[in-house]
Amino acid sequence: MHHSTTIQEIVEQLETFPPILQKQVLDFTLELADEMPEGATIHEFLKFSGTIPSEDLEQMKHAIEEGCNVL
Repeated sequence: MHHSTTIQEIVEQLETFPPILQKQVLDFTLELADEMPEGATIHEFLKFSGTIPSEDLEQMKHAIEEGCNVL
């Protein structure tokens, strides 16, 4: 997947979120930026891509969707 396509997809998803979830995503991305070791690039972290089993991802997705319904 091309980098700009990923960003576009993230933005499209964020636009569907209520403001409180958008703020949570922003906070999360800021935390990620703070946690990246100095000098590390995103490419160094790509080796972890795809390491979460799809069943676990589905459970996380479901939990997030349920959380959205609670708000």
